[in-house]
Amino acid sequence: MSTRIEDAFARRAKEGRKALVTYLCCGDPDEAESIELAVACARAGADVLELGAPFSDPTADGPAIARASQRALAKGGGLSSTLRVARAVRERCDAAIVLFGYYNPLFVRGEEEVVARAAEAGIDAFLCVDLPVDESVPLRTLAAARGLSVIPLVAPTSRADRVTALADVAKRFPMPFVYYVSMTGVTGGAGAASVLAEAGTQAGRVRDVTGRPTVVGFGIDSAEGARAAAASSDGVVVGSAIVRRIEEGPSAEARLAAVTALVSELRAAV
Repeated sequence: MSTRIEDAFARRAKEGRKALVTYLCCGDPDEAESIELAVACARAGADVLELGAPFSDPTADGPAIARASQRALAKGGGLSSTLRVARAVRERCDAAIVLFGYYNPLFVRGEEEVVARAAEAGIDAFLCVDLPVDESVPLRTLAAARGLSVIPLVAPTSRADRVTALADVAKRFPMPFVYYVSMTGVTGGAGAASVLAEAGTQAGRVRDVTGRPTVVGFGIDSAEGARAAAASSDGVVVGSAIVRRIEEGPSAEARLAAVTALVSELRAAV
């Protein structure tokens, strides 16, 4: 049986287009507005919603998302509030939902409990930035038993044998797509079109090895960058650019309009 994520990729492929994945830090500016912004992303054309659980030490994230996490945590945000946001979003739209975050909150709460609560909230997959594929089997096993999956990341520094190992994991567990990190470093920097195009090419090679759709993330902040990254990949992930629109918006209405406009531009580009 196919999943919401697989259906989204298949639908875009049939259209000759690419998947659009959008990221939000849940709880920034607050829980209620995060729900509205996530639904707006879906309505503007996002195929997959990455709902980020704010974390005190987001080592893969640049200044924009780090500031968003700090703001969300200061208002009581965290894993529990992110699960509440996911449940509310699921009640209002059919877009695929990925719970994005770091392993510490999952470890503290317990993988079994988190998987159960995620399934009840209507989440489709986990993306745990700092959980190596070698250590992910327990989470993958629990997730698969509830119809969920775990999305892996591949970086420019990943060795060929690591990608091959990932292909072996894909034969044993659900893996609806792979996230290819376009550059070393953290999120938030604007990638040159040539760099993003090369990342798309590398993502295509990862897809050839793993047999799974592969999207490009990090450094995509415009329609031009999205178009370059999507040319040879299966889609793009945009996070920091959206988070900055939220940070800069003077009101809820302005934030909603800015995010909707950006996602619409990205959707048209890919």
